[in-house]
Amino acid sequence: MNLHWSSLAHAFGQPTVKGVLRQQIDDFVVEEQLGFEPGGEGQHVWLWIEKRDRNTQDIALELARHAAIKPNAVGFSGMKDRRAITRQWFSLDLAGKEEPDWRQLNDENLTILQATRHSKKLRRGVHKANHFVIVLRDIQGDPGALHERLVQIGGTGVPNYFGEQRFGRDEANLTQATQMFAGQRVNNRNKRSIYLSAARSFLFNQLLSQRVSDQSWNRPQAGEVMQLAGSHSIFVPDSIDETIQQRTETMDIHPTGPLWGRGELKSGGAVRTLEQQLADDYPDYCTGLEQAGLKQERRSLRLVVRDLDWVLEGQVLTLRFSLETGAYATVVIRECVNVSET
Repeated sequence: MNLHWSSLAHAFGQPTVKGVLRQQIDDFVVEEQLGFEPGGEGQHVWLWIEKRDRNTQDIALELARHAAIKPNAVGFSGMKDRRAITRQWFSLDLAGKEEPDWRQLNDENLTILQATRHSKKLRRGVHKANHFVIVLRDIQGDPGALHERLVQIGGTGVPNYFGEQRFGRDEANLTQATQMFAGQRVNNRNKRSIYLSAARSFLFNQLLSQRVSDQSWNRPQAGEVMQLAGSHSIFVPDSIDETIQQRTETMDIHPTGPLWGRGELKSGGAVRTLEQQLADDYPDYCTGLEQAGLKQERRSLRLVVRDLDWVLEGQVLTLRFSLETGAYATVVIRECVNVSET
């Protein structure tokens, strides 16, 4: 049970409608949206792959073995859910090697949908968005309340929490991060990165939960650091005037919170005081992240849910929507349905 995740504040109150998530593998479908097309030429083979009930890292390792290349010669843009059907791109740097027969990899849990070429390796986080089709079953509650909540989510977005999968089963990644910051050596570079990300995400979620509780997560405050929608560009307004308010309401810009690391907070006033409190409340995490060499960054407090559509047939709810890179579908679901997972 993820205690930290379940304690985070809801933007619109605890949902009254209940439902079951991931009763079947095909109840959770994710499709990566690159935002550009591979060029068709180059030393990197790009594969468009559909996987079923498998995680992204395992697929990358299998591709490396099949092509007889090192694992770091395989690229992908994002980690996708394991218990799901997902479609995403992988790249392989063959560097003059003969291209193997990709069809040999096809089985009931892996299908090569397309193979092409590109001049560059696929890097983390370069895809534009992910599109989701999610089915929740055994829906119980007032359909009118569900409709009202979904309309609200489509119009205002949801808190941009890091999803519970970031923290591992029973929040084991946070436990490991605590032990690592206390002096336990972690030689595996990938695991170390996972633990650092979990600690950083925990701090962000704690700050965001406070902003949700006081209803300021989507309302700019004095000293706010704002982010331009659809980019990582940030700025600090001279004042929260009518223009800033209007741009926030139209979701052209969003308030942000800190991704902890070295350096000074860019915020000011009451916002900075609230963010600085993280260092007082969680000194081991903040100090550990700074000593690990991470630098202060910012993340939007608000997540825009694009192209939201839904169908309720009997006790089955089907949701369709798109989210920007780095966002979690589970944070959308938790705002509209009180879910249990099989």
